[in-house]
Amino acid sequence: MHYTECFGCGDVDNGLHIHSTVGESGVVHSRFPVTRAHQGAPGLAHGGLLACAFDEALGSTVGNLLRRPAVTGKLETDFLRPVPVGTTLFIAARVDGVAGRKIYASADGHLNSADGPVAVRARGLFIQVGLEHFTTHGDADALAKFTQAPRLRHDDWDINP
Repeated sequence: MHYTECFGCGDVDNGLHIHSTVGESGVVHSRFPVTRAHQGAPGLAHGGLLACAFDEALGSTVGNLLRRPAVTGKLETDFLRPVPVGTTLFIAARVDGVAGRKIYASADGHLNSADGPVAVRARGLFIQVGLEHFTTHGDADALAKFTQAPRLRHDDWDINP
């Protein structure tokens, strides 16, 4: 979790509550438990919230692997099969390449297990930004809360960028 009030990975009521871990070979594994609060059609996950889940998983991948602040520039999502309420998406994401400030990432979302059928696939373009991006465009109270929150030190992280 990078921020407790993040809709994707934080403790927000009815948020996505995505948890991510860095695995081997530069793959970041995220889990998204789909609840009734996430449904669109009766009993099925809302497509926009699935896209949001992949935005979070891909952003987490960029942040965890590259340790650079970046924002989403483009997100492309392919919906291959329905995602029912009560299932968990196991998302495996990777950084595909870096070209200057552009960072390319992709992910597959498997139903109910890491080797389950692929239900959603996504590709994203992230743009590396300076911290002034957040201080200029973000809410001052939220930024103050973020900077005061306890977090891991750089040497506590379990991978080298």
